[in-house]
Amino acid sequence: MEKIFERIMYASRWALAPIYLGLSLGLLMLGLKFFQEVIHVFPDIFSTSETNLVLFILSLVDLSLVGGLIVMVMFSGYENFVSQLDIDESSEKLSWLGKLDSGSLKQKVAASIVAISSIHLLQQFMNISTNDGPNETKLMWYVIIHMTFVLSALGMAWVDRINRN
Repeated sequence: MEKIFERIMYASRWALAPIYLGLSLGLLMLGLKFFQEVIHVFPDIFSTSETNLVLFILSLVDLSLVGGLIVMVMFSGYENFVSQLDIDESSEKLSWLGKLDSGSLKQKVAASIVAISSIHLLQQFMNISTNDGPNETKLMWYVIIHMTFVLSALGMAWVDRINRN
């Protein structure tokens, strides 16, 4: 009875596979949104102010960081929790594939979240001069939330370092 239970429990890891496949759909949606934004701004590129152009480019960088985060979680999570990816040696293989354990993945996710939060915070600071920019209270909360992400990432890295020793 115990062996059957253990086999069922071990096989249940495959319930994660559709979730990782769903992340690839999320990546596709993000790519569509990226190019929708580019197409939307491109006709007005010569009349756009430098500040607005920088804000726009920061939003594109933000989208690309989220896309990279999705790829990292999708592949590493699948390899760590479901099954090893069987990629032919003749095809292109990502150098980090198979090298990120769950602790490393957690640190990379935390660092990505801090980077995304940094870009969002920079956008808010650059947007202060406009009428639709954040007020002081909102800006204070953006900084507090960002610092919470930074401290959380540092805390996770510190705990992971302690656990490795």
